[in-house]
Amino acid sequence: MKGFGRMRASTGGGVGNSHRGEAGVAGEEGAPGTTALSGTGPEVPPVIEFRDVELTYPGPPPVPALRRSDLRIEKGEFVTVVGPSGSGKSTFLNIAGLLDSPTAGAYLLDGISTRELSDKRRTGLRGNRIGFVFQSFHLLPHRTALENVALAMVYTGVSPAERLRRARTALDRVGLTHRVDSPPTRLSGGERQRVAIARALAGDPSLLLCDEPTGNLDSGNAHKVMELLADLHADGLTVVVITHDQQVAERGGRTVTIRDGRLSAAREPRP
Repeated sequence: MKGFGRMRASTGGGVGNSHRGEAGVAGEEGAPGTTALSGTGPEVPPVIEFRDVELTYPGPPPVPALRRSDLRIEKGEFVTVVGPSGSGKSTFLNIAGLLDSPTAGAYLLDGISTRELSDKRRTGLRGNRIGFVFQSFHLLPHRTALENVALAMVYTGVSPAERLRRARTALDRVGLTHRVDSPPTRLSGGERQRVAIARALAGDPSLLLCDEPTGNLDSGNAHKVMELLADLHADGLTVVVITHDQQVAERGGRTVTIRDGRLSAAREPRP
C-alpha cells in the first residue's frame, strides 16, 4: 500500500497532494511542466496541482465560478471535496477532469502543464490518466456489464480482444465476475455503480475522479461503494471524491472545502 503524501492548505488559495509520475503525454518525455529530476532520482509530481487557478465565465456581468486557488493532491492520496450546492464543486470537477480550462493560472496533471495543450492532446491525456465515476452511472441499458466496461476503451486504440480482457479484469477487481453478462436493468444500484467504477478503472488511470458516487444509493450500497474506493486507494490508486455528504467526506484521508468558489481548510491527513 502506498502511504499518504503530506498535504498543505492555505485559505484564499492553498490546498495539498496525489499519484502517477510519468513525464509526458502518451509516453512523451520532457512534457511542459514536468517536475525536474533531483540528484537522488526522479521526484514524483503531484497528480493534481493548481497554481493560482481561476475560472470566470464571461458576462455581462462576469461570474467567478472558481476563485484563485492553489491545490496539491499527491500520488496515492484519498481526498474528499465538500461544499454546498452552487459552491463550485462542479467547476472544480470540470477543471480537474480536463473538461474545462481555467481562465487564469496553471493546472498540472501528473506534472504535465495542461495550459497550452491542443484539444487532441487534452483528450488523450484525459483518456489515459483520468477515470470518471458519476452519480447517475451513465450505463447503456441494453448492453451487458462487460460490454459497458469494454465500450469505454473503443477510442483508445486497444484491440477488441484486449478490451474484453481488461473489462473482465476490472469487473473482477470490483467483485462482479458473476455479473459480467447482466445488463444494468438487472443490477442493483450498488452493482451499477461498481460497473461504472470498473469502467473507470479499465484504462489504468492515474486518478479516479468521483462525482457524488453515493448520491443515488441507499446507505447499505453507499457503504459498499465507499469500502471499494477505500480498497482501491489501499492498492495505491489516487482517489478524489466530490460530495455533499459529511459521512462520505469522513472516509477520505483529507478533506478540502469549497465555498463560494474558494478552496480552503484542508484537514491534515488521517493516519
